[in-house]
Amino acid sequence: MKATMRNTAEKTIFKIRLKKGDTVVVRAGKYKGKTGKVTATHPTENKVTVEGINIVKKAMKPTKTRPQGGIVELTKPIWVSKVGLVEPTSKKASRIGYNVSEDGTKTRVFKSTGKEVK
Repeated sequence: MKATMRNTAEKTIFKIRLKKGDTVVVRAGKYKGKTGKVTATHPTENKVTVEGINIVKKAMKPTKTRPQGGIVELTKPIWVSKVGLVEPTSKKASRIGYNVSEDGTKTRVFKSTGKEVK
């Protein structure tokens, strides 16, 4: 019997340069130009959840934790490629790179200016 690809394939973990708490600006899509803080990263999906971005409404059945039920607003993840880290001096989106110092410490830097990310 032939083994299916789904059972044997491993999940790919993408390298996400953004971290929880970073302020990002949306570069493409419905929310283009809006800014928000990263609340969660999802390396297996290559997505990040941004506060106030990609809000969807979902009908929920009543449960013990939510006896009311009804329509709930949820924040869904957005693709990492659609957001960029806000550079504080220019207030524009910038890509992120890394600098490795002599003692081996790795720091994030803005690609546009070369300044360190704080």
